[in-house]
Amino acid sequence: MSYAIIGFGKIGQALAKAFARNGIEVSVATTRDPESFASAAAAIGPTIIPKTLADAVKADIIFLAVRFESHPDVAKALSSWEGKTIIDATNVFPVPEELDGLPSTAFVAKAFTGAKLVKGFNHLIAATLAADPIVEGGHRVVFLSSDDEDAIAPVAALAKQLGFAPVKLGKLNEGGALVHARGRTWGQLIFQDLFKKEQ
Repeated sequence: MSYAIIGFGKIGQALAKAFARNGIEVSVATTRDPESFASAAAAIGPTIIPKTLADAVKADIIFLAVRFESHPDVAKALSSWEGKTIIDATNVFPVPEELDGLPSTAFVAKAFTGAKLVKGFNHLIAATLAADPIVEGGHRVVFLSSDDEDAIAPVAALAKQLGFAPVKLGKLNEGGALVHARGRTWGQLIFQDLFKKEQ
C-alpha cells in the first residue's frame, strides 16, 4: 500500500510527522514544484518524499490536506480516480451555499470521479495531530466516516499504524455529520481531543 499527502501546510506537515515517527514512507506534494518544500520535508524525516502532484497521486491512499476551495485543482491531476482512496482532512466554515446541504466531503467526492472518500483526521488541530498520539496509557482518537463501507477498513488500519485509535462514525450524513460544519455551526466532535484507553 502506498501513501501520499497533498498539501504541505500545517495539517499536511502534521500528518507527515505521524508517518515519520513510525518510519512509514509517504509522498508529499502541492501544486508547486517539489524543490520549493524539499528542505521542509527533509527536516521532518527521511521517509517524507517530496514529489510532483502528478507522481504523488499514483499512491493508493491519498490525504487531501489542502484548503477546501483548492480541491478541484487537485482533482484535475487525474481523469479517473478509480482504485484510489481519498482521506478528506479538509474543513470548511462557514459552509458555502454551493454545497446545497451536502456534507463537504460528499461535495468533494463529486470532483474525484471514481475514488472512495473517507472523512478523517480533520477534527484535530494541527499541533495536536502532529504530537505523539500515544498519551496517558491510551491512543488519541481519529474519527472516520464514509459512504463506501469498505473504504474505512484500510484507513482504520493505517490510523492504527500511525498510533491513533480509529473510531468509525458510519455514513457521511449520519455519524459523519458530527465532524462536519453545518451551516454556521461545527459538528459536536470537531476539535475534541479524545483518548482510547488500552483494555
